[in-house]
Amino acid sequence: MDLLEPTRQAFALLLAGDPRLLGAIWLSLWVSAAAIAIVSPPSIALGFLLAKKRFPGQRSLVVLVQALLSFPTVVIGLLIYLLLSRRGPLGALELLFTPTAIMIGYMLIAFPILVVFTISAVQGADPRIYETARALGAGRVRASLTTLREVRFGVLAAVVNGFGRVVSEVGCAIMVGGNIEGLTRNIPTAIALETTKGEFAQGIALGMVLMAVALGVNVLLAALQGEGGLR
Repeated sequence: MDLLEPTRQAFALLLAGDPRLLGAIWLSLWVSAAAIAIVSPPSIALGFLLAKKRFPGQRSLVVLVQALLSFPTVVIGLLIYLLLSRRGPLGALELLFTPTAIMIGYMLIAFPILVVFTISAVQGADPRIYETARALGAGRVRASLTTLREVRFGVLAAVVNGFGRVVSEVGCAIMVGGNIEGLTRNIPTAIALETTKGEFAQGIALGMVLMAVALGVNVLLAALQGEGGLR
């Protein structure tokens, strides 16, 4: 297949500001960003707790969270679908096939990524940071925030990886969003649809945007790490 012509058409669609493309792009970005913003604080707090505290069942909980990293996202979508469907326990909320349903799925997908990355970052930090802060009179919360500040680039990497994971997620988004044009169609689901229809130009255009977003957030992370150094 000749890819030159579809690629040329893809650039033309992007430069022309095709409304369908822009709608899918905007939905992907704001839903993914909102999901990460909501799930990050509790996930980072839990990751810190699992890294610093010892309690019965702590090791089992860590193993469970790590196992969730490989949990099929389409199964997560199925579980949310069953919960939000008309006959489900949360059907009265009427959230199925809405951006909110996609956001819930994204939060569940990003949750174990954020927790595991935070655990790794905190465990790699010098334990004397927390102990010194406590010895100087800081409370538990203040000492914890001091430790997180020292490993902020590791935590930021968790956030970036979580965002990159959900912004490209397709299985869960189709299950709970329905891929409705103008309402729940985002970049990955639009790529899947347009490709099956033979509309390669739109698929290529959205694919380029998705790659640009992924590259952009990683470049931003690298720039912040370069400016902050290891201090």
